[in-house]
Amino acid sequence: MDALFPRIVAVLFSLSCWLAASPASAADPCLKLSAQAIHAPEVPARIAAAACEEHRLWYRPFIDADGRIGAMKAREAERTRLANGQPAWQRVVEYWRDSGLLWQAGAGECAYGDLPMPSCRAFVVDTPWSAAFLSWVMRRAAVPGFDGSASHLNYVRRAYREPFLSAYRVANPQAAQVGQGDLLCNVRGTARVYGFGELATLLSGNEPGLAMHCDVVVGIGVDANHERSAHLVGGNVFDSVTMRKLRLTQGGRFDALPMRLASDPECTPESPYACDLNRQDWSVLLQLRPAEELAALRPALPMVPSPSLQMPAGSPSRPQASVPADGRAVPAAPAGPQSQAAPRCCNHCDPEVGLPRCPAPSPPR
Repeated sequence: MDALFPRIVAVLFSLSCWLAASPASAADPCLKLSAQAIHAPEVPARIAAAACEEHRLWYRPFIDADGRIGAMKAREAERTRLANGQPAWQRVVEYWRDSGLLWQAGAGECAYGDLPMPSCRAFVVDTPWSAAFLSWVMRRAAVPGFDGSASHLNYVRRAYREPFLSAYRVANPQAAQVGQGDLLCNVRGTARVYGFGELATLLSGNEPGLAMHCDVVVGIGVDANHERSAHLVGGNVFDSVTMRKLRLTQGGRFDALPMRLASDPECTPESPYACDLNRQDWSVLLQLRPAEELAALRPALPMVPSPSLQMPAGSPSRPQASVPADGRAVPAAPAGPQSQAAPRCCNHCDPEVGLPRCPAPSPPR
């Protein structure tokens, strides 16, 4: 027993050290941001606060530094409500609508948001919304000089072609320092790999479309082992607003950023390394400009107010919306009382929509 006692003490000491180190190594930088950070004078803090606020609403799903993810509590198409009590798919509608992108996406039915139709929900499920989420974050954070888009490629290309007008500048993700508010972007798909060099060549041309995804850096941290890491938040990552962790070097650059190769196999039991969810075609880092340069850019666009119109699509009395150059929908004045449409109803009713069932047609006489 006397010989065993020192071993027991050593094991307990090691366990206590592990428990003490665990909270620091798993720290979420969003927890350090107060609710008032969305009004901070520093643009990076406002961006992080806006993204973190949404991450909390979606119950904080997380991809760790080894590319593993746990159970998802809420997805865009499920009936699970977010932390604020709102159905997840309706929150996605707000990302589209309040960022001014809903009309560009061709889903004007979703603009009449008090009683959204099932077709609106189908739009949410069928349409990638990560760029709409990021555009929403930028408007929420009042970022000067940022033009939102339903396609990540558009604001990546703008940062490349109009470096003095954009809130961001283009950098090689494998060589540049990372900071709060930066955007790390990858090219989606498995047909080929671009990397920074080939993407820059493409941005010089007139490629009409390229499937991309961008996450925003919400924090840089150091754990108990003095290892640096970046935490990033992105929308529509596994149908949710998800955080990922990526390792950094002591100099603040991505440490061996997991890069997808064209020769990579599918994720299978025989190829577990290909299952790393952080293993992507990371092609560009958009670095947020310094405060003095941001201050010289065009002021940020305001959030688009949500209209409260409830008239059915296709009604001749439905107010038509004008679409200004910045993409914001401004509904016209409602029609007079003599031309009001009949109340909306549904034949195949979704309980979440809340519409009454349409009355059965009268039989012919």
